[in-house]
Amino acid sequence: MPIIPTPELSVIVIAIIAAVVLYILLKSVKKLIINTVMGLVVLIGANIVFGLGIAYSWIVFLICAIGGVFGALLIILLNYLGIAF
Repeated sequence: MPIIPTPELSVIVIAIIAAVVLYILLKSVKKLIINTVMGLVVLIGANIVFGLGIAYSWIVFLICAIGGVFGALLIILLNYLGIAF
């Protein structure tokens, strides 16, 4: 039975750890992208259907990117109440 030298063993362990970390990050990024797209779809749909007149600015996109559907609903609510957007 061959003995694996220490440098090769540490490279294998580091590669496995990196693969697991990348898998977890990509899985969470996928959920974030889906949440962002759903928020933008809700906002654009509500803007078209109800004629809200919400201007698409970087603040609106940032709120939808972070908050997703809840961010879009917050923007719609603030627009409806006349507070912002």
